[in-house]
This record gives sequence, structure tokens and C-alpha cells, in this order.
Amino acid sequence: MRVFGLIVLFVGLIVSMATGQAENSKLADQYYLDGEYEKASQLYERLYTESKRSDYYFTKYIECLLAMEEYTRSEKIIQQRIADNPTRVSLYVTLGNVLERQNRFDEADATFADAIENLPADVGEITKLGNNFLMLTKYDLAIETFEKGQILIKRPGLFANNLADLYRRKGDSEKMIENYLYSLNANPKRLTQIQTILQRYLPKDDMDILLTQLYGMIQEYPDADHFPQMLAWVFIQKKDFKAALRQVKALDIRLEENGQRVYRIARMASNANESDVAIEAYEYIVTEKGPGSSYYMEAKRLSLIERRNKIVRNYDYTEEDLRALESQYNAFLDDVGRNRTTAPIIAELARLQAFYINDLDAAIALLQEVVSYPGVNKKVRAYAKLDLADFQLMNGEIWESTLLYSQVDKAFREDPLGQEARFRNARLSYFNADFEWAQAQFDILKASTSRMIANDALDMSVFIMDNLGLDTTDHPLTVYAESELLVFQNRFDEAFEKLSVLSNIYPDHGLQDDILYLKAQIYEKQRKYEEAAELYQEIADNYPEEIRADNSIYALAQLYEGQLNDLPKAQDLYEKLFMEYSASTFSIEARKRYRILRGDFDAVN
Repeated sequence: MRVFGLIVLFVGLIVSMATGQAENSKLADQYYLDGEYEKASQLYERLYTESKRSDYYFTKYIECLLAMEEYTRSEKIIQQRIADNPTRVSLYVTLGNVLERQNRFDEADATFADAIENLPADVGEITKLGNNFLMLTKYDLAIETFEKGQILIKRPGLFANNLADLYRRKGDSEKMIENYLYSLNANPKRLTQIQTILQRYLPKDDMDILLTQLYGMIQEYPDADHFPQMLAWVFIQKKDFKAALRQVKALDIRLEENGQRVYRIARMASNANESDVAIEAYEYIVTEKGPGSSYYMEAKRLSLIERRNKIVRNYDYTEEDLRALESQYNAFLDDVGRNRTTAPIIAELARLQAFYINDLDAAIALLQEVVSYPGVNKKVRAYAKLDLADFQLMNGEIWESTLLYSQVDKAFREDPLGQEARFRNARLSYFNADFEWAQAQFDILKASTSRMIANDALDMSVFIMDNLGLDTTDHPLTVYAESELLVFQNRFDEAFEKLSVLSNIYPDHGLQDDILYLKAQIYEKQRKYEEAAELYQEIADNYPEEIRADNSIYALAQLYEGQLNDLPKAQDLYEKLFMEYSASTFSIEARKRYRILRGDFDAVN
């Protein structure tokens, strides 16, 4: 029992001492933070002594002494610690720092040199010494430490990551890249991390240095997969998607993958309007991976979409071009069959026929087929119904359209898809001059989880409210809504005539900018881009405070960027939009397009 009592007493003393030490440590830290260095130093000294020379308490004790400019005392304590720990060369840096505080620079430099001279073959001590030099921003000494450390340990590249970071801080891109590549070779799992660092810190002009060094590493390590992956990434940064595709195709074959890398490159190329590269990538998946690939059907669908985009993007296509694409759709569908699996491709063919070939009857027939497939994906069917409703509306079948919109709304009540259906149904009511009901629906949709729907709903709600409150009659707005329906139905001549009559009857009405805007949109649909640009410019100049001003500036910028080939003008307009119309729903996209045209490094990444 006496022994047990002694054990309990001993444990109690240890716990009590530990508790007291923790409280003193917390109090010392608080004194230090409050700038009461005298009180903090006394506690740190005690803690340092009691804890068998803890590095943390030693460092905090010295920091307090330096803050009080007690250099002689600091120097004596550090020298004693060096005597007690002769292999702890990182202490020399602490001593050198004290000597520099006293302007004894030659002695400090000699002390720093002694530290490196006496560096042991110990990873921990090498790392500590290098990091101590780093904290004093002595990058050259830190570099010398890590480079000598690699020699002592006889492991080239051991400290490559440390060296890469140091060369980055010095602005030496060539040595930074070299060491990051050696670091990658030592640990390929760091690929994404190193790419992020290089994307953030490597100047655009130095990308070619990275490219050159990568070719060298690939020759030196031909069996490594991480360097070709990095090479493909570099080509993406340089927006050379064709070269990137060449690399990922080789990796796909070498690693016997399923085409995922190639698919990603295809999507990037498509987003950058590099249609030829995107098509090549998609077709590689279709022909080389075949139906067994999980990307097969989607790759074929997107390949056909990309072919369509390529045709219509140059705005100089013919009906023969469109019919040739239509034949490619039909040939593929004839080969694999028309069923629930190919339903998304059939729906795309319907859009081609409706929007470009102007064969609404054929488009409607295809979508009715898609909707009727048993077991077809619910969202594929819903999107097909939305398109079918639009095409029926273009054909003048208003009742059929609202029925289809309502079906999708009901089936996807809490989904953005249902909100899209609700928006289109509200727009249909607006076309029919049921303005109060339409505005009520738009007001609800302003809270949509889809930013695009919310923005469009807000625009429509404000537009109706502004124009209904101008007069005691809704006749001007009714005529304008009828004109919009005619434009939606591609009945452009009738729409122009109605708009001209409206403008003549109500020359002072607030709809004048809206009339100009709708006419500009008609010109765009007719590919009369110069005429459209003139009207957009007129709105921007004469109606800068109206709700169509920001729409017009954005549309005008798009015209100059895409069809009129005046990139400086487009850039100026994008800048005007996000600077002068910062509350506009187009401001974020305008800033993005501005940065791309300006050539910002990561604008499309």
C-alpha cells in the first residue's frame, strides 16, 4: 500500500508540473503577443530550462532578448547551446542573426559559412538549416545548403522541391523549372500540385523554357508517364490543342485507357472554338475505342454538334453544307439504330433541321419519335418536349406548346429543368398579351436556382412593368410582343413591318430602344451583321440609361469579336460593359471575354 501511495504521489506531481508548465507557456505566449518581452523572457527562460532545452522555448527566449536588444546575453546563450549541441548547425544561423543585429556582418557571414561547412549528412538538420536561412530571406545560402545536402546524402533531387521554391522566390525560372521537374520525377503524385504552382508563378514568356526542359526529361526518362502528361498540360496552357491532343492520344494508347484524357481535350478544344481538333478527338474515341467505351455515344453526339458549329461559325454556310451534315447524322443513326440510347443524337438532328435547315415538320416528327421511346432517359425526354413545344409554337400551335411546357414543369417541379419550362410557358403568355399572369410567373422565377433563368425572368418582369405603366393602354406592348413572336417564328418580314408601324404610331413611346434592339436581332438572324451593329450602336449612344443598353453593348461586342473581326473594338466594348454597367447580368462574362482578348494567361482555364 505504501508503494502504491508513493506511485500515486509521484504521478500527481508529474501531472501538477505538466499543468503548471502548460499554464506558464500560455501566459508567456500572451506576454509575447502583448509586447511585454521582459515578462515573457523570464517565463520562456524557466520553461526552456525545465523542458530539457526545448527548441521552441529556446527560440522564443532568444526572440524576446533580441526584442529587448540584449545582444550580448543572447550571443552568450546561443554559444553555450552550440557548445552543448555541436552538430546542430542550424544554431549558427541564430548566432549569425544576432551578429548582424550588431552590424558585425563579417563575423555573421563567417558564422553562416561555418554552418554550411559543418553540415552533417542528416536530412533533418539539412532541412532545418535551409529553412532557417529561408526565414532570414538568405536564399543563396539556403540554396547552397540544400544543394550540398543532396551531395552529402547522395540522393540527387532529394531537396528539389525546396530548391524549386527558392529559385521561384529569386525569379530564376530556368532553375525553378528544372527542380520542379526533378521533384515531379521523385514523386509523380505531385503532378497536379506542381502544375498549379507553375500556372500561378511561371511567366507566360517562360513557357518555352518549360517545354524545352520537358523534352529533355522525356528523352532522359522515356518510360515515365508523368512527363508526357506535363507536356500535354503545357500545350493546353499555350492553347495548342492539336499538340496536346497528340500527347494524350499517345498516352491513351500507352496506358490502355478508355479515352478519358482525349475526351477532356476535345471539350477544351470545343470551348476554344478549335473545331477541327475537337472533331479529331471525338472521332478518335468513336473509331479507336468503339462502342465498348463509356464515352462512345457522347463522343459521337458531340462530334456531330462540333461539325455543325464549325459550319455555322463562319456564317458563310450553304444549304448543301447543312444537308451534308444531316446525312452524317442519318448515316450514323442508320448504322446504330434509332432508340432510347441514340435519342440525344436524334434530338440534336431535330435542332439542326429546325434552326438551320428550316424544316420544322421533319424536326417535329423526330422529336415526337424521341418522346414516344419507352424507357428513354427522363431528362432527354423532357428536353425533347421543350424543343418540340418551341417548334410547335414556331408552327403556330400555341395550345400544343403550352401543354408540353406544362408537362415538363409538372414532372420537374423543383428542378431547373422545370423552371425552364415555366419560363417558356410564361413567355408564351407574354406573346399572347397575358401580361399580368406572365409577369407574376417571371417574378416567381427571379428566385430560380439557375442564374440564367433568374436573370432572364428579371429582365422580362422589369420590361413588362416599365411598359405597362407608361400608358393607360397596353396596345404598344401587345404589338411589340406580337412582333417578338413573329421573330421567334422566323417570320422576319412581318415582324419588321409590325415594328415599323408601332414606331410610327408611338414615336415618343419608351419602346423605341426595344424596337431598335429587336430589329438588330432580326438582322443578326439574317446574317446582316453590319446593319445589326449599326442599330446596337445607336441604342448604346442614344439610350444609355435604358434597359436594352447593356444588352446592346454585349451583342455589339460579340459581333465585333465573331463576325466583324475587329478584336480591339470588341475588347473596348467588353471593358465599357463591366466598367460602366457593373450591375449588368453580362458584366461577369464581359470581363472574362475582355481578359481572353487581352491575352491573360489563365483566362480560359
